[in-house]
Amino acid sequence: MTPDTTVAAPPSLLGNTRYLTWLISDTSRGLAAALFSFSVPLLALIITNDPARAGVIGAVGLVVRALTTLAGGVIADRYRRIALMVLGASIGVVIAGSFTLLALGDALTFTTLLVVAVLLAARTGLFDVAGESALKEVVPDGAMGRAQAANQGRDAMLQLAGGPLGGALLAVGGWVVGAAMTACQLIAAITAWLLGRSSPATEARPSPDVRVRADPEVPAAASTAGDAPTTERNALAELRAGFAWLLSRTDLRGVLLVSTIINLGFNAAITTVVYALQQDGQSPAAIGWVSAGAGAAMLLGAVVAPMLVSRVPAGVLTIVGLTVAAVGAYSLSLVDSVWAITAVLAASVLAVPALNAALMGYFMVATPSELLGRANSASMVLGIGAMPLGPLIAGFGLAWIGREGTIAICAALCAVAALLAITNRGLRALPAESGWTAHAARFGTR
Repeated sequence: MTPDTTVAAPPSLLGNTRYLTWLISDTSRGLAAALFSFSVPLLALIITNDPARAGVIGAVGLVVRALTTLAGGVIADRYRRIALMVLGASIGVVIAGSFTLLALGDALTFTTLLVVAVLLAARTGLFDVAGESALKEVVPDGAMGRAQAANQGRDAMLQLAGGPLGGALLAVGGWVVGAAMTACQLIAAITAWLLGRSSPATEARPSPDVRVRADPEVPAAASTAGDAPTTERNALAELRAGFAWLLSRTDLRGVLLVSTIINLGFNAAITTVVYALQQDGQSPAAIGWVSAGAGAAMLLGAVVAPMLVSRVPAGVLTIVGLTVAAVGAYSLSLVDSVWAITAVLAASVLAVPALNAALMGYFMVATPSELLGRANSASMVLGIGAMPLGPLIAGFGLAWIGREGTIAICAALCAVAALLAITNRGLRALPAESGWTAHAARFGTR
């Protein structure tokens, strides 16, 4: 018998209607988040005229998001992830609608902005992990790298549109921003509901048995019933299992410290620039173009990301991206005009889409589906753990040592992250997309 040498075509994303439905839902939610994250710091500065107080709002929101993300990972592994997407977007409609009413009633103050920021951060932490984890239910492993690259292009478009759109809406009034956010969350809820209607019965919910042994060295979450299925699950034990699995993987844990430091340094640098521009009298629309420039660069980077992810090792993409970001952060201290800042920031993020697509794609392939929610939440928390310090560094740094000194501190943090990446053997060894499955298998069962 002649052996069958036919090579199967790679899975198509454009022909995957469930993925496209997920993408619409996640994009609508992302646009609402982009409008809020752009508008609230500027509203806080307009209302209080105090960068430090604006930094407090940003920091508290990030702390709440980090804490609730821990619970969100457990929830995502216990219940139907797509149903959680519907619930999260529905709660988003209520919060965004309330923000709109506050703005219409001229009731936006430091306190009300803080409360809204906390509520939206809690919604994000509790439910967005489920949305990210649901991607594995709608996209096969063979297309995961391209799906993540497409998501990076989507994120770039949101950043490209979010700044100018947020600035234009904010120029009319805060209530217009709230109305747009409400509409986006409503679209996200409807499309997530449609996605749930198309779910095969086998994808109804994650496995109820949380005693996952993804790596022989990692103890499973404890069960008092011996080898019997766990019926009364302990959330803390489940959460520990996610962290234990992630930290046991030498192919993944090398990225965690690097992600924490680069996220803190680069985001603090951008926040410092935005605060400084507002204090210099620049309009929200002008500041929005800075964000748009970065979005345009990321969109360009996302166009070539699928080719890079499939041909260049993920470790190389990570090191190059971090090095470019570190150089860009330092360069921000050398320019002060809107257009110069826009150009420097755009160059700094050009390699970010390929970097993110490689790391996130490998992570999704390497992680068992029944553990994905908790592993995702652990990764997010460890990655953003220091980010609440970013708005505080920007706000108090501007008040105490000025723009150039604050950006210099941020650039130093980025340089440390790049150096750690260069010297980390586990990170350097991450292969290109075609080698992800085999490489992940070396570190335990998937």
